[in-house]
Order: sequence, then C-alpha cells, then structure tokens
Amino acid sequence: MTALADHDWRLIDDEPRAGATQMALEEIAGRTAIEDDLRTVRVYSWEPGTLSLGYRQDADSVNWEYCERAGIDVTRRQTGGGGIYHDRYADISYTIVAPAEEVPGDLMDCYALFCEPILEAFDRMGIDADFAGAEQASIYYPSCYLRDINPAHDVVAPASAGADAKKLSGNAQYRQRDVVIQHGSLSYDLEPNHHVDVFDSDVTADTFVDRVTSIREQTSLDRETAVETVADSLREWCGATDGEWRDAELEAARDLADRKYGADAWVRDRDVLEADGQ
Repeated sequence: MTALADHDWRLIDDEPRAGATQMALEEIAGRTAIEDDLRTVRVYSWEPGTLSLGYRQDADSVNWEYCERAGIDVTRRQTGGGGIYHDRYADISYTIVAPAEEVPGDLMDCYALFCEPILEAFDRMGIDADFAGAEQASIYYPSCYLRDINPAHDVVAPASAGADAKKLSGNAQYRQRDVVIQHGSLSYDLEPNHHVDVFDSDVTADTFVDRVTSIREQTSLDRETAVETVADSLREWCGATDGEWRDAELEAARDLADRKYGADAWVRDRDVLEADGQ
C-alpha cells in the first residue's frame, strides 16, 4: 500500500460498456476526484468490440469498412499512442484517476507509480513481466502493439527474454483539469485478426502474434481469476473500498459519450469538447 491510501479511493469492478461510454466515464471520474474528493481505480471491458484511437492518430489509418462489417465501434482516447482493439474477453482494461497535486509531477515518475499495481498483478499471476529491457523497432506505427517497444513505458513478457520478449500491455496517461488519468489494456488472449484488420494496412495476423503475448499464453489462469487479480492489486495499492458509479455520473457519461466520444467530430476530426460542454 502506498501513501495514496491516505486519501479516499473507490474500486469499481465495472460491467462491459460501449467504448465511447468507457472513455466518457474516465473524464467524469476526473471531475469527481476534484469536486467530491473521491479517487477511482477500476477494471473494465468493452462491448461491442472497439478500436480506440490515440489522441493524435490519423483517422485515415482505420479500415472503416471492416469495422462496420465486423460490428466494431471506433472511439478516440485522450491519451496518445497507437490504436488498440478491445473486447469483453481478450482485453482486460483498467483506469486510475487522482488529483494531479497528489501524485508526482514528472510524467515518467507518475507513470512508474501508476504501473506498480499492474506489474504486481502480473507477478501474482506468475508472469515474468516488466518494462522492456531492450528497444524493438516499429513494425506498424498506427497500432499500439506493433509500434516500437520502448523500455520507458512498454510492459513485456517474459522479461528475461530481453530483445525477444513480447508486448503484454499498453498503458498511457494524460492530465486534464488538474487530474491525472491513466488507463491501460492488458492482453488476456489474442485476437490477431481484429487487431490488424481494423487498420487500413497489409499487416498480417502472424506479424501480430510474433510481437504480442497474452496472460493466457503466459499462464493457465482463467479470465475471471486474472480480472480479480488485477482488481485486488489495484485495491491494495491505494487502499480502495469497493464502490460503483453514481447515477449522476452514469447520466453525465452517457451525455458526454453522445456529444464527444461517440461523435464523428471527435473520433474522425479530433474536435475538442470538454466534459462541461465548453
């Protein structure tokens, strides 16, 4: 448990929701942290399957026809990096939301702090995971999992494999309205066809499998146990009590999802709209 436990935290073991709503909930949680002095950690999944684009990612990199045909939603994150395909089975996602004044001001120091419970969760699962020990060149830049692997922020397994280790999770962070929000995607299983076909490229599924690993590949844990392990690690890291979204938060998130995270103006053109509509 860290010094963060001196403050009030809630853990939300969330239900599957549409990608636009999941991104909106994080922004609303940031407002709750500032206005109500309540911080949030959560685990969640996505339904339907969703491609989340990085903040500055070119929408032309998306295979829109494939996404529509496969029933895959597309949203845009506030964080940078490449696009990630998520769903309710192969992906385990998490969020950490706290006031900026309570965490390190240096981006990498804060990032390392917020990744502590994720690395601890992998350790409890029996997975040899850590920040990459060696750089690996980019294969396909628009994809988070196929970008260059950077020792500063990419988690790989088995870590002892050095340059042969494969990417296991993507994590990213941003600051907005005096709060820090970090979210991440942990690969429970691989969906290589969706991961590459959501992009307008000729990258093959085999290429994805050669670069990326999963919890299921590294250990025999079932998904429910893996999710519980991540939740337990987050809970203990900050001393959170089990909680849930308030009705007002859910209502605000639905509105924000409609106006921003599910709207073409944001997803395709990155027109900015804050949570308060300003």
